[in-house]
Amino acid sequence: MLKIVYAPDPILKKECVSLPQVDDHHRDLIKQMFEAMYKANGVGLAAPQIGLNKRIFILDSGSKEEKKKPLTMINPTLISTDDKIVPYEEGCLSFPEHFAEIDRPDQLTIEYIDENNKKKSLTTNGFTSRIIQHELDHLNGVLFVDHLSRLKRDVIIRKMKKFKKEIKTSNEKKI
Repeated sequence: MLKIVYAPDPILKKECVSLPQVDDHHRDLIKQMFEAMYKANGVGLAAPQIGLNKRIFILDSGSKEEKKKPLTMINPTLISTDDKIVPYEEGCLSFPEHFAEIDRPDQLTIEYIDENNKKKSLTTNGFTSRIIQHELDHLNGVLFVDHLSRLKRDVIIRKMKKFKKEIKTSNEKKI
């Protein structure tokens, strides 16, 4: 099972590299990413969040009551965004239990390659658009806390350092 990388970690701040082609190894990785994301009750997961410096992210904007809507985006390129900016409370699997209101464009158009090496284009808005923008930020080394004031960001980072220290101490006691 893949482990989610918690902030602060240097891999989360690196710009990811493109994949020349998707192969069976990547398809297996994508399957494991979905398993990890669903286990963590997430709606999106980017490769850096599992320690890989690759331009891959997955998402599922279907609610628990709806049918799943899994989507894989490889080497995504943002084509355009809407002028309408919408605030929405975001969280992140790399920042458990931390949430903040972030302003983002409501609509976007993005091009990407799917897990079968097919070039695709998607225009979407609302929740799906927000997830895509959040995950695309991860591929560019940008975290949701980077959209906050320095004070709010520093408070969350300080709490995350304490959280990681507590996890490490707890794991050492189990050994």
